[in-house]
Amino acid sequence: MIKQAPVKGSNKVKVSFVIPDDRVAGKVSVVGDFNEWNPTTHPLRKRANGTRSVSVSLARGRRYAFRYVTEDGRWHDDEAAADFQPNEFGGVNGVVAT
Repeated sequence: MIKQAPVKGSNKVKVSFVIPDDRVAGKVSVVGDFNEWNPTTHPLRKRANGTRSVSVSLARGRRYAFRYVTEDGRWHDDEAAADFQPNEFGGVNGVVAT
């Protein structure tokens, strides 16, 4: 699930990436062109409601490619992505539009 909310007083949007806690084993991060695909930048944290999530402030009016990656290098998609685009590895990246 992807949630969005405007950041008051700025041209940014708070994008929350949320997955069920039991969907992926081990540590998982959201990576994308907004964080240079770095898995240490935005790790998802466990929440009391049975999910894992992280929020990222992104510029409004743009499209960002993203995926989830586990600590052992497995890639996961988010069915809630606004769109999907092919990537250079023969798979697809999710797209979030702000």
